[in-house]
Order: sequence, then structure tokens, then C-alpha cells
Amino acid sequence: MENKANGTRPSPYYAGTSNSAKDRIQRVDPYGFERPEDFDYESYEDLMSEYLVVLTRRSIKWSKLLQGHSKVDRSLKVKRYVRKGIPNEHRAVIWMLASGAQERMERNPGYYHKLLESEHDEKLVDTIRTDLHRTFPDNVQFRKTSDPCLQKTLFNVLVAYGHHNKAVGYCQGMNFISGYLLIITKDEEKSFWLLDALLGRILPDYYSQAMLGLKTDQEVLGELVRVKVPAVWQVMAEHGVMWTLVVSRWFICLFIDVLPVETVLRIWDCLFYEGSKIIFRVALTLIKHNQAHILQARNFPDVCDRFKDVTKGSFVEDCHSFMQRIFTEPGSLSMATINKLREQCRAQITAQEA
Repeated sequence: MENKANGTRPSPYYAGTSNSAKDRIQRVDPYGFERPEDFDYESYEDLMSEYLVVLTRRSIKWSKLLQGHSKVDRSLKVKRYVRKGIPNEHRAVIWMLASGAQERMERNPGYYHKLLESEHDEKLVDTIRTDLHRTFPDNVQFRKTSDPCLQKTLFNVLVAYGHHNKAVGYCQGMNFISGYLLIITKDEEKSFWLLDALLGRILPDYYSQAMLGLKTDQEVLGELVRVKVPAVWQVMAEHGVMWTLVVSRWFICLFIDVLPVETVLRIWDCLFYEGSKIIFRVALTLIKHNQAHILQARNFPDVCDRFKDVTKGSFVEDCHSFMQRIFTEPGSLSMATINKLREQCRAQITAQEA
């Protein structure tokens, strides 16, 4: 299969010219993840034949947009560009600019390295070390034999952040998020500042000791489902399934190991530019699109299984089509609505835990 855009076979995706798709496509994806044994090479090749054309077209447009500019404007044009996808070669730059991480890093020169040079909290270090080998064992860049080995840089980012934000320290889930940031930026200082943007401003209180922000947003999703997909809300209520049981990983890991890598990165493109509203759009789309399947659940474990099903299949693998759907399928969703629901849900949770 040739890339229709330029007639070449992009090396990150293709390994050769064999008649078999499995032989043509590289066993390790462009981000370092080994493809699973049951990976559907034929479907992937069909998908990529179209998507690579889109990527090439987007890359040209982004290059023109960024030419001579050191910042990303807040405009309908840029929002449209972000929603249509940021090519990987521009991703780190756009994430840094859109999130405010670039500005924070420039305002605090040397701060990251001072954190690394400071005396480390032994308990923090031990907890992080325990999780290092559990972080992406299927990614060749995180293996000790890899050169460079991202395990070392991941350790640095997590330790530095633990000292930077002592109220959070380290929490499971941060390792996966930091790992993705390192895969894209290939720079530990930039990854640190992007992590700070996510945990400090975009998703506040998700990883604090009480995880109040996380608990609140899970309940907010429940309230949105009650309004937008009431039949699913009814099934959840009938079988006594709490939202945290079926969506906590969606929120904690920002869809890592839940949705395909390319789809996650496209979600993050919008997350860094538009904020936490994107998480609700993705969650609502997964639920609403699979409503009929979820409604067939007959008991508690069946509901949980069906929520695992909604994150698999061609609907989420075609990241370009999926991202178009998240801005249409859930209908209107304003930050004003989300913030109002957050106030209500936070008050309820605080009262229950008092």
C-alpha cells in the first residue's frame, strides 16, 4: 500500500513490501508500543491508507500556521485545526504553547533541575520506583535495555513533580500520563511542565489525597448522562452500579490503556487547548454511541463488562472519525453547565464524607 499523499511508505508505519499486511506493517508502532498478538493488521492498513493522507494535509497547514509564530492564538481557526488533529512533529510545541506550559517554563529557568538536585523524600522515591517497571511493559522505549531508556527520565519527572507539588506527591496514574508526555516531547523538562499544566490547572484535585476533583467529575458525568442518555442512567441506577466503577480509569489515566494510542493523543490535542470539557465529550460519546449495547445488560457484572466493550472496536480505532463524533454526538455542552454541576456534586460529596 502506498501513501496516496506522496507515494512513499512512511517508515514509522511500514516495514517492507510483502504481500501480507502483517509483514508490511512494523511490529512496534511509531510510539514504541508492541502490537498485540491479536492485532488486526489488515484493518489497520486500510485505516492508515486514508489517515496518512489526512496527516500529510494537516502537517502542511500546521507548518504554514506556525511559520514565524511563537505562540498559539485563541481563535476559531486554531480550534478547528486542533480538533482536526496536530501532526506528531508539531505536537510537543502546540501542547506546550496551548497549555501555558511553555510560558511557565520560560518564567522559571532552572527550576526543574533544582528540584532534581534537592534532597529527595525516600518514601516518595520508593513509591515511584515500585511503579516504574509497571509503566508500559509493552513499550520498547521503557525497557532497561533501551538507549535512551525512558524509565530514567520518567523517574526524574515524577520525583521532580512530587517535590514541586507536595500536596499531591505521587499517585498511580501519573506514571502513565508522564510516560505519554515523554513519548511525545522526548524532553523531561517539557514533560514536567505539561504535567504541571494538567494536574495544576486543567484537572485540579484529580490526584490530591482526597481526589475530590476526580470524584466530582465522575458524578458530573453521571448527571450529564441522566439528561443526555437517560436510559443508560436508569440501567446504572437499577443495577446499583456506581460511576466510579466503570469510568474511573477513563478519568485517572485520561483514556491511556483504555482507547488506542492515536485516539488518546488526538483527545489530548483538544484537552490541552480546550480544557477538561473534552473528557466529558469523549465519555458521553462512548456511552451514547453504545447505548443499545449497554441497555442489554441484565445484572451488575454485565453492566461493567459492557462499559469495557464500549472502548473497543472500529468506532474508537478510526481516531479521525471518532474525534468528529465527540463534537456532534453529545450535543451542546458548555463549561458553564459543567461548572454548575461541579458545584452541586462537590457539595454532595463533601457532605457525605464529612
